[in-house]
Amino acid sequence: MGFKKLLASLGAGGASVETVLTEANVAPGGVVQGEVRIQGGSVAQDVEGLSVGLQARVEVEGGDQEYKQDVEFVRQQIGGAFQVQPGAVHAVRFGLEVPWETPVTTFLGRHLTGMNVGVTTELQIARAVDSGDLDPVNVHPLPAQQAILDAFGTLGFRFKGADLERGHIRGTRQRLPFYQEIEFYAPQQYSGLNQVELSFVADDRAMDVVLEMDKKPGLFTEGSDSFRSFTVGLHDFQNTDWTAYLNHWLAEVGGKRNWF
Repeated sequence: MGFKKLLASLGAGGASVETVLTEANVAPGGVVQGEVRIQGGSVAQDVEGLSVGLQARVEVEGGDQEYKQDVEFVRQQIGGAFQVQPGAVHAVRFGLEVPWETPVTTFLGRHLTGMNVGVTTELQIARAVDSGDLDPVNVHPLPAQQAILDAFGTLGFRFKGADLERGHIRGTRQRLPFYQEIEFYAPQQYSGLNQVELSFVADDRAMDVVLEMDKKPGLFTEGSDSFRSFTVGLHDFQNTDWTAYLNHWLAEVGGKRNWF
């Protein structure tokens, strides 16, 4: 079942545009499939171009304030110049490639709180641009990402929320102008730990996994061992027991600092 959004009418007696996503469930590296349908109005209109893109709502820090910004990170032209005749329907199918770094928005059938990612449609007509609403896309984890997320669940961590931060994580393969942070509350056995923040930065071969501990106030000063980054192959991740790996790291850092 596709998502449908109707763009504003393009002037008095003008055409209207509807975008239908025929496949809105994807994983990073996959393809969002859909169709843009332009319904002619009462007059003929010249369309100069048609494109679709992927957009995300990102948190931006500037000075002492923080605000949300819509960032388009993919744009694909799907139609050149043509004329829409009165009452006629012009349909254009598209397959929009999803970058490997695209943030996960859905986990275990649940929408991750804070994620707002979707397809935008842009029609250029009569030297003007008409942009449509966001058609939500459900981005599911890659199998390697799922394995890491499952390990946190097995250890008793509870999902808190997720956000997108504008900026770059140093030392990773990041290309997009933002990155995702997935936050988990720590279980009771890690008594000195408040939460853990998790980021994935993937390409078509591997992904960087970035973990950062958020400690409870007053327990210790900032230390480099509360941050860890490692690389996971997308095709050989099954060779590691990720639950044991994460538990070992947590126990190692916690033991050094007498948390638990």
